Amino acid sequence: MTGSTSTGGTPQQLSLGVSLRDDATFVNFFQSTDAVNRQVVGLLQAFASGENPEPAIYLWGESGSGITHLLQSVCQGAESAGRSFQYLPLADLIEAEPEVILDGLDFLDLVCIDDLHLIEGRREWQTAIFHLYNRLRDSGRQLLLGARKSPRALELGLADLQSRLQWGLTFQLHPLSDEDKLSALCQRSRLRGFDLPEDVAQYILHRAPRDTRALFACLEQLDRASLQAQRKITIPFVKQVLNF
Repeated sequence: MTGSTSTGGTPQQLSLGVSLRDDATFVNFFQSTDAVNRQVVGLLQAFASGENPEPAIYLWGESGSGITHLLQSVCQGAESAGRSFQYLPLADLIEAEPEVILDGLDFLDLVCIDDLHLIEGRREWQTAIFHLYNRLRDSGRQLLLGARKSPRALELGLADLQSRLQWGLTFQLHPLSDEDKLSALCQRSRLRGFDLPEDVAQYILHRAPRDTRALFACLEQLDRASLQAQRKITIPFVKQVLNF
């Protein structure tokens, strides 16, 4: 159940029909000036490779704080290290039977569960994750969790799971400041192979949705349109493509 390699910018296909974005890597994750965020990135790199033996890590923060990107980066790092893993975005899987989704995962080196807050009010998911947590811990495997809420703030009916979630390391990730978002746009453009003028980046930042995922989606759309039209990315071109 490890991810298969892919090229050309297409997502990596995993079991369960789940995919990883090729650009969800540690290299592409903007290292903000926030000290906690920088600490977490270094810790997760060691966690992905298996050099950090911590049994469980819990990341939480509001939308746009980079949790999904980091969870997928850990999976990419695990694959590079030859480790078995599974990425589970509960936003896509929550309506499925948890026993079916989680069956056999305790034989993997690493399990990453995203959108954990969605198990609120779902006792069957809470019970299944509780048992998975115990099996992974007992067998020396690792678990990485991402959520919008801290372990204490989750509204869970299963007290034993709430207790388990507080056993491992917990980190709150903070969204990027506007200055950091501007730098992140410019960094991401360079990684895509072009330079984004600062005035264009400012224009995008002040008109696009402020969520970093949406900002990067705008950048990707502009890159594709620029290549197709063989035009530089200027403010008039941004207006034309993004209808700003």
